Amino acid sequence: MANDPKKIRFAPNGAIYVAPTSGTLVVPADLGTADTAPTGYKALGYVDEGGVTLTPAIETQPVNAWQSATPVLYNVTSASFSVKATLQETNEVVTELFWGAEWVEIMSTDPTPVGTGVFKLDLSSTPELKEISLVVDWNQGAIRNRCVIPRAMISDRGAIQLSRTENGKFELTIEAMDASGKLGYVLTNDDILP
Repeated sequence: MANDPKKIRFAPNGAIYVAPTSGTLVVPADLGTADTAPTGYKALGYVDEGGVTLTPAIETQPVNAWQSATPVLYNVTSASFSVKATLQETNEVVTELFWGAEWVEIMSTDPTPVGTGVFKLDLSSTPELKEISLVVDWNQGAIRNRCVIPRAMISDRGAIQLSRTENGKFELTIEAMDASGKLGYVLTNDDILP
């Protein structure tokens, strides 16, 4: 096979979508429509210029034998798939995902409580991890790709830097969980197969 610079790909455009896992959620099985969230999913908005990092990983253990100085086989001990991104928009979906809690409007103490326009997010000392479904779309022109993770949880959160000269950012690492023997899948309309 000859070298082909037309096969070099970038990801100048993309989006991350999230949805709570539930019995009614239909996980996307196609590329969908560009710039449109899959049904039941919400967009997380702008991601910093570092983009999104997709990391499939497999840990193995060598099987050694008396008859060989090198392993004769490798056994898979664990598999994982993570998505890492630094989100830039301060919106309801991003902040609830980052903090791991939901915003609740503070009500007045009048005889008939009304919303005050002030919202509160309680940070639990014993937080519950919420299961989500994640979709990452990216494209270069008409070449579109979609990574779908049916079941996932937030495994790590970065620090928020409050600064006069730089916007707030929400760094998240999301780990795929088993979904009927799969961590997820990738869809593409790229002509990578002969």
